[in-house]
Amino acid sequence: MQDFSALPKTLAAALSQKGYSGLTPVQEAVSEEALAGKDLLVSAQTGSGKTVGFGLAMAEELLDKDGRFGRPAAPLAVVIAPTRELALQVRREFDWLFAEAGIVTASAVGGMDMRTERRTLERGAHVVIGTPGRLRDHISRGVIDLSDLRTVVLDEADEMLDMGFAEDLEYILDQTPKNRRTLMFSATVPRGIAKLAQTYQKEDAQRIKVGSAEAQHSDITYSALNVAPSDVEKAIINLLCYHDVQTAIVFANTRSMVARLTAKFSNRGFSVVSLSGELSQAERSNAMQALRDRRAQVCVATDVAARGIDLPGLELVIHADLPSNSETLLHRSGRTGRAGRKGTSILIVPGRQRSKAQRLLKTAKLEAVWGVPPSADEVFAREEERIISNPALDELPSAEETAFAERLLKGRTPEQVAAAYLRLYRERHSAPEILSTMPESEKRNTDRRAAFGPSTWFSLSLGRKQRAEPRWLLPMLCRNTGLSKDAIGAIRVQYQETFVEIANDAVPAMKQELGAELTIEQGATLTELAGTPDFDASPKGPPAAPYSSGDAAKYRGPRSGKPPKAARGSEHSDQDTQNAFARPKGKGKPAESTSKKRASKDKSKQGKALQAQPTSELAKAKPQPATADEKQQKRDKNASDPSKPLRARKALQKTNNKASNAPRSKNKNGKGGEARPFRKPSKRN
Repeated sequence: MQDFSALPKTLAAALSQKGYSGLTPVQEAVSEEALAGKDLLVSAQTGSGKTVGFGLAMAEELLDKDGRFGRPAAPLAVVIAPTRELALQVRREFDWLFAEAGIVTASAVGGMDMRTERRTLERGAHVVIGTPGRLRDHISRGVIDLSDLRTVVLDEADEMLDMGFAEDLEYILDQTPKNRRTLMFSATVPRGIAKLAQTYQKEDAQRIKVGSAEAQHSDITYSALNVAPSDVEKAIINLLCYHDVQTAIVFANTRSMVARLTAKFSNRGFSVVSLSGELSQAERSNAMQALRDRRAQVCVATDVAARGIDLPGLELVIHADLPSNSETLLHRSGRTGRAGRKGTSILIVPGRQRSKAQRLLKTAKLEAVWGVPPSADEVFAREEERIISNPALDELPSAEETAFAERLLKGRTPEQVAAAYLRLYRERHSAPEILSTMPESEKRNTDRRAAFGPSTWFSLSLGRKQRAEPRWLLPMLCRNTGLSKDAIGAIRVQYQETFVEIANDAVPAMKQELGAELTIEQGATLTELAGTPDFDASPKGPPAAPYSSGDAAKYRGPRSGKPPKAARGSEHSDQDTQNAFARPKGKGKPAESTSKKRASKDKSKQGKALQAQPTSELAKAKPQPATADEKQQKRDKNASDPSKPLRARKALQKTNNKASNAPRSKNKNGKGGEARPFRKPSKRN
């Protein structure tokens, strides 16, 4: 039994009644006489007993020489916690730790009735435990009198900063007396915590670091299980059946996932509760109490329960969703393996999330055993082992039990009785799920492409200078040579040429397809090389210009089975290829083709040249207007041709008193271009 003589008698009695055989390292560190009265910044791994630690640390300022509290009035200490659950848990810890000292505590947490809290605070309390937002409300309203305050404790200070409570914390600390003692407890000490300590702690503040917050807890066994994405819920059910622990917690990242898992487990016969931010404070308190009373076996929670919550007898932590970072992984897993008890933390790794799980474990400096979830047969075998190893089978029966056994065996064989007991046992427990077949945990599909085999190298007369890239060279080679992509090996693009590796078995067929000159699209040719080319000896040029779709279209060629369209101009060819090959959906209009820009430049040059010509030459080059007879013949021809568009009736009429070349006013009938066209009557009638 540990000697608690250095502690006040009331605290020593409380620890002994609670079953403490000794103090944890962090509790011993903060209880040293040399640190009495000094501000402390304590970092220790989760589950190390920090709550009892800062209770022991502040006892000297709060208790009298007899180890007791005086009459409750204005609070002597304020404890600030990030979540409601953690604040209420700290209050429960203080209630038993200072029970012999006559403590009176009060809580101020969000979600509770402010009027009830106000009445409790007005009656007086020695210690107030609350969350930052609600404490600030009470202080700003004058409900909490901080004039007699001696100690301020920030529990899980790093989490409060991450949750955005920095402004509330600064407001609360600014309202406290300057001679107060400030204790900060945190699993990690990031830059924000160090800055806060530098601002609000005294110059002689001491930094205490116990163990390593990133180190693996020695009492926690980590496992990572590969599952199919559709088998996540089934795998968790098999794990709960296989381990059959008194209390387990399943972490999810979203509220919807919590609701789905809670409904699933409830339908399968598990006694389950949930914890998430959408629940009221009363619902969350009832859920925590159900877990402590063993009325609930499984708790499905978001990360709201990952900080500071201590559930007695919690043996199993399951990560249904992988945490976002390694710090969250440590805090989730730290709910088990506390105060010297053993625990298990299991990561469910679906599909392609193995690399993410490995990064999390590596960052957290954890070693996990990889495997697969237990199958239905393994669950049944484990249940049978539990039945056979049950100590009740080795106990001597009483007279009443012997009489019942005789009646039970009358007319039945022992095998029938044992089989009936097994059926009854399985009826009271959830049946396991059948999982999809998964590969072995250590086997991963990381095999790269097999060796290409015997091959021949060819030189293609396209390189970076022509903006060649393997992503369009490979389809072009397959299309022209008739080879599959498996017959083409490495493609090494140089400045003026590209080296292509072709399998020896495919070379004869390729030569027969291309002919003796080995010519492919747009005059590009292949040249067979004697051996492996010297890539360093190839001419070096400037970097390749930015890739454009016209480069691929230039060497695409006609579709198989269709002759090329010779009448199509370069402008049409480039524009159509650009629309069909490179224009992604939803990216707006394609860029103007090079040939189109060139054509516009040529037109502008021609216009400038015409402007530079003399007026006499322009007059000679101007075409002569047609005569009246020629125009009439053209109109008669168009009227008799049904494929020709017709104009409005009045637009075709012509008066004799106007010259043929005089300008005519348009749209005299007011109908404009929407006037109904007509055909000139035929002269055959």
